[in-house]
Amino acid sequence: MSTIQALFLNGSLKDSNDDSNTHVLFNEVAEIMEKEGASVEEVRLADYDIKFGMAPDMGDGDEWPKIFDKVKKADIVIMGTPIWIGEKSSVTTMAMERLYASSGETQDNGQSIYYNKVGGAVVTGNEDGAKHASASLLYGLSHIGFTIPPNVDAYWVGEAGPGPSYMETDRDNEFTKSHVKMLAYNTLHLARILKNTPIPPEGNTME
Repeated sequence: MSTIQALFLNGSLKDSNDDSNTHVLFNEVAEIMEKEGASVEEVRLADYDIKFGMAPDMGDGDEWPKIFDKVKKADIVIMGTPIWIGEKSSVTTMAMERLYASSGETQDNGQSIYYNKVGGAVVTGNEDGAKHASASLLYGLSHIGFTIPPNVDAYWVGEAGPGPSYMETDRDNEFTKSHVKMLAYNTLHLARILKNTPIPPEGNTME
């Protein structure tokens, strides 16, 4: 069986010149995936000039097509976001919109281009909103054709108000650690199943 390709789209507001709590939490997922033989790539969305809009390529230097090429090759796509004002980040929202803009594209068998890909979510923040952000991401991915396994929302939130961020803690939260494992193993398991036995096109093509 060919290697499972996992892609992490990190919607931090910071580019790669700055540390990202979402990156740190995802790395814990990536370590398990790589140990299990998967190939993992992280894309920091803020490193790219992504245009607003609902087309696959907005032109004028839009760099989303570079990212979307990676999405098309991936078996697993994990959306990552910090929490701001109880919501997923604006960068993550824009990425979800751009994914949605290509949801009409099809494979050779007529299925959505996202069929037989597996989705998941990683969320970090210093306030409430992790379940809300995860629900938004996982529903959005499912709605456009991704398959969502159980328990694939790995998240951490600190106490309400100002306080230490995830990478400033000892990162020893048992709940978060258990969800990191479930996210890694469940997405890999389902991706392997779909690679070997894809969802048949009967009843779900986009004719």
